[in-house]
Order: sequence, then C-alpha cells, then structure tokens
Amino acid sequence: MSDVLLVIGTGKGLFLARSGDGRASWEVSGPHFAMNAVYSIGIDTRGERPRLLAGARSEHWGPSVFHSDDLGETWQEPDHGALSFPEDTGESLGQVWQLQPGPADQPGVVWAGTQPSALFKSTDGGEHFELVRSLWDHPHRPQWGAGFGGQAIHTVLPHPSDPQRVTVAMSTGGVYRSSDGGESWSASNQGVKAYFLPDPWPEFGQCVHKIARDAVDPSQLFLQNHHGVYRSGDDGATWTSIADTLPADFGFAMVTHPHRGGVAYNFPLTADGMRFPADERCRVYRTEDSGKNWSPLTDGLPEGGFYGAVLRDAMCADDADPAGVYFGTRTGEVFASADEGEHWSQVAAHLPDVTCVRAAVVG
Repeated sequence: MSDVLLVIGTGKGLFLARSGDGRASWEVSGPHFAMNAVYSIGIDTRGERPRLLAGARSEHWGPSVFHSDDLGETWQEPDHGALSFPEDTGESLGQVWQLQPGPADQPGVVWAGTQPSALFKSTDGGEHFELVRSLWDHPHRPQWGAGFGGQAIHTVLPHPSDPQRVTVAMSTGGVYRSSDGGESWSASNQGVKAYFLPDPWPEFGQCVHKIARDAVDPSQLFLQNHHGVYRSGDDGATWTSIADTLPADFGFAMVTHPHRGGVAYNFPLTADGMRFPADERCRVYRTEDSGKNWSPLTDGLPEGGFYGAVLRDAMCADDADPAGVYFGTRTGEVFASADEGEHWSQVAAHLPDVTCVRAAVVG
C-alpha cells in the first residue's frame, strides 16, 4: 500500500503528516522552518523522486523558496536567492503565494505567483526563477488593487496538454489568460461580479480567491470569488454562477477531484464581514454535476459552534484512488478523508494558523 504525504503550511512553520496504512492513521512531524510563515507548497512528482517546494517567510530574513528531495528530511535554499524582482522594477518580494509544477511534458518547469502581483517561471525544478515580464508590463497592472490579504497572484494553472496556455488569478485584478506561452495576457472575467466597484461588471478588478481546473475536461474551471461561485466551460472566457445550492457564496477554497470530471469541493463562509463557516458548522460541500447541485459532507466533522475558516490553499486532494481530500483551518485543525469526502477524521489539532496544504502518493 502506497504512502501518502500531507504537507501542512502554517503561520509558524511547516508540518509533515505521513500515512502508510491507507490513510487510516497519520504520523505528524515538525515544525520545519519554525516561526516562518509558509504560504505556498508544491509537490512535484514528475521526476524519479518527489520534490517538495516551500515558500517560507522569515520576519528577519524575508521570503525564500526551499526544496527537499528526501520527503522533507532535509531542505535546501539556493545561496543566490531563488526568486527576486529585477532591479529595474523597483520592487521587492513580499511573499510567495503559489508554487505550481508544470505539466508532465514540461519537466523542470515550476511556476510561482507572488506578492506584489507577479508571475515567475523556473525551468530547473524551482531552484532559479525569472520574472514573466509580459504580465508584469501589462497595461492593467498599475490599476490592480490589494485585497484584504494583500496584492498577490495566488493561482497558476498551466494547461495539462497545451504548453502555450496558462491561466492565473489574483486578488485583486481577476483572471488573466495566455495562449502563447506567456508572451501576452488578456483579462478573462466576463460574468464575474465585482459588487464592491462602481461598475459591478468590469473587464478586470475582481477579487478572485481561487480557481481550479477540471481533471477530465481542462476547459472547465471552477472559481470562488469574493462573494460568488462560478463555472466556466470555455477555459475561462466566460463565467456562470453556480452558487444557488450553497449556503453562502463567500469563501476562499476551491478544489477539483483528481480523476472525476465535474466534481469539485468548496468550504462556504457566511460573508466577507463574517468569516465564519456558514451556520457555524464545519461542512465541506461537494458537487458531482459541475455545480448544478452542492451537497454537504459532514461525517466525522465537528457540528455546531465551529468558527475555523479555511483559506484559499488550505484545501487539497491527493492523486490516490479513491482520492483523499484534506483541509486545514485558521484554528489549527487538519482533517482528512480517504474516500472522497464521505467520511472524515482529524489528522492534527492545535497547530498554528493553517495557511496551505498539499498531498500526494509518494510510496
């Protein structure tokens, strides 16, 4: 039976949880990078050995990208600084919000989204990154704003079969797409409402929280907005609301199933001004029909009086069959399901604020 590794980023370090018994039990270790905020994790399984990537920020030394080729036993940091803004930009790196390995046919490619809103690309597995100047020089950039958590590109979705197509999302600014390998970018927010702006249907300026790509139909995307849940069937060109059967349309996380088409997971919060779980209950919602219907998954989760929120990268799925689903909360709990959300168990409690989780089969 294969081992599954769950990597947990928190506001005070990184924790590792490993299961070798079909995800029935977990051994938790850490923290690594103690007292560093870890807001981004990548697990690259394309090579002979999995490579773990972590974007950690020290209050003293600043942010950096670390990697491990032995499942977190040891970590390396390039002495040159893996990721930095060119001097002529006049910017400095605030935080790495996303580390996303490229598709299988692009070995070595790793994308990074940062604060301030910028996209970087590595071709050597995350040891060196270069700024994608075409997006940085986009004429919209001076008008991109800052969400409550800062101005950041937090989602990078390379297309699984077309190396020329890449989709990114940011707060605030919205969704941008490239169909020419990153040479040019266009805003792609038609149908996504920005209720907080004078024009609620702008070309750009939406506060997108997360987007996820369907595993079977790569042109199908799911989006959690700052109030609003949407689906696109045309690779993000247009968006349609799918929030009707959710208890609330605010939240951060959006995860798609690794094998089944039309299946996505969401963790609704009451509202932007009331960032508690809807009805104060810990419930993951799943759709199996591309958002027409959402159903609560609660078996094994706390019931009433629950106040822990789930951040945009604090929910994920592994690539096992059946798929495991995981989430962590701002109150330090981590939960896992080994059967696609039907039943849940607690992996850890009393951790620092959970900012991100990633999981993969590593045995």
